[in-house]
Amino acid sequence: MSNVWLGHKMLRSLVFVFVFFCLTNCQIPPFVEECVDNAYPPPESHKVPTYVVNLDLPPAQRWTHVVKDRGPQIKKLLDEFKSFSSDIFNGSQAVINFIDKEGPAFDQTLPQPFADEMRGIANATGLKLGEVVFFNVFYEFFTVCTSIVARDVQGSLYHARNLDFGLFLGWDIKNNTWSVTELLRPMVIIVDFQKGGETVFKSVNFAGYIGILTAIKPKLFTLTMNERFSKDGGYIGLMEWILGERSGQWMGFLTRQVMETATGYLEAKVLVTNKEMLAPAYFILGGNKTSGLYKQGCVITRARERAIDVWDMESANGWYILETNYDHWSTPLFLDDRRTPAHHCMGNMTQQGVSIKGLHNVLSSRPVLNKLTTYTALMQVDSGHLEAWLQYCPEPCIPW
Repeated sequence: MSNVWLGHKMLRSLVFVFVFFCLTNCQIPPFVEECVDNAYPPPESHKVPTYVVNLDLPPAQRWTHVVKDRGPQIKKLLDEFKSFSSDIFNGSQAVINFIDKEGPAFDQTLPQPFADEMRGIANATGLKLGEVVFFNVFYEFFTVCTSIVARDVQGSLYHARNLDFGLFLGWDIKNNTWSVTELLRPMVIIVDFQKGGETVFKSVNFAGYIGILTAIKPKLFTLTMNERFSKDGGYIGLMEWILGERSGQWMGFLTRQVMETATGYLEAKVLVTNKEMLAPAYFILGGNKTSGLYKQGCVITRARERAIDVWDMESANGWYILETNYDHWSTPLFLDDRRTPAHHCMGNMTQQGVSIKGLHNVLSSRPVLNKLTTYTALMQVDSGHLEAWLQYCPEPCIPW
């Protein structure tokens, strides 16, 4: 049985479940498109807390203070995913058995220092090592996002994103919400990675996840990752890794290495363009130059083996570039067109409105904001500023 066949079978199963839920269980609201101008600042209760992770510590000790009280939250989240996996595979316990029994051995295949960091998280939370490992890889497959890099009229670059997560993962009929999305919101944190008491970079993470989806290296560059849907997707890469084909890198570990080691936008751009990965993705990069020959903002469209397109801000719009989860040269899925409303709101805001407040308003406008949105992150590279806010979408709201 080929890996490609297995990957396609899983994709078909997910689509079937999604359509089935939407037709039978979801309360589908009327479509709402809006451009709000009063969403910032959000309530203080929505502000995401910050933790320091000391990279000078041994890897197994770095996350203890962050996760020591988070074990029950992570466990509940994984139990939800296990339940969903069993339903997808007609009651089969294969995925659950792999997580519980084979996960510790799987950990041996992962690069350092990440393997030791996950061992430390397992010790601090009381979770099985296999569960911690799995918690750190499933973000490769279910992350549906909107990312924007924009230049204000003074030439300063801002980078903002919504992280939407939980599609297909447990529809709550009673509350009309996605179960995993609701479980993830309380786990959102800002992490200040430091060496010698100085910030190396800052990121927005889910507590217990050690990779990077949203980050800023102050004064140098910003980076976000959006999932790219592809028939040669992350499931195939995961199965190949399990079967011993390990030429590619985990996306979250690659981005972590980039944030720790890259000395600027151009070096980061080369690394995320050329490194082979287990899953396709979009990398959205912002730099610190907005004039001359090297205006720094781009979307890198990745196949697993390499980049297939590098789309620079100047050719996109001139003052901003925007990516959701579809190739910029193709049409979004009609059920998931967040791109067109986001462009509408950017045009409504104009370049004069580019700011932390302006971009937060764009990302708080439905359907860019939706039931899957866990947080909005807002970054300004020159000042090294990063803030993040939990997001909640009022009804009517999709999906679905």
